[in-house]
Amino acid sequence: MGRDQTFEALLSEHGAMLRRIASGYEADRERRRELEQEILLAVWRAAPQHRGEAPLRAFIARVAHNRAVTHVAREAAEPRRQPLDEAAPSGDPTPHDCAETRDLHLRLEQAVRALPLSLRQPALLTLEGFTPAEIAEMLGLNANAVSIRLTRAKAALRRALNPDDPAPEVRA
Repeated sequence: MGRDQTFEALLSEHGAMLRRIASGYEADRERRRELEQEILLAVWRAAPQHRGEAPLRAFIARVAHNRAVTHVAREAAEPRRQPLDEAAPSGDPTPHDCAETRDLHLRLEQAVRALPLSLRQPALLTLEGFTPAEIAEMLGLNANAVSIRLTRAKAALRRALNPDDPAPEVRA
């Protein structure tokens, strides 16, 4: 299998997961696409380092999350400039969109992005279908720490989505 075919296979099998990871870290469409490209390049460059100690999917997810974290840190260090015409909300919902579902989806995305990185990583990896044990291995934590972080992430998301609910505060 040639390099082009290998890349196409990687993209075909793992591209959707990589796009979801990018969307968990970047809200802006242009910056998200840039992050997706950075992630693809990082995964492609790191692929020869995979020694089979972890499943390929877990290895790829770890590389992607590492790249996303680096991207977020770099973006945080740079001042943001946004043209005024882009500052307004874009587009009306399509006729097929349900307003309530769209609002909930948007609030959920914002709530996930607002999570501290220590809670966001395990939450996003869980959404990708990884087990707490796999997440622990990827993040260099023990399974108990992952479970605690997931519990805190869920509580934070519940509070963000149901602000009137008197749920107790959970620290990050």
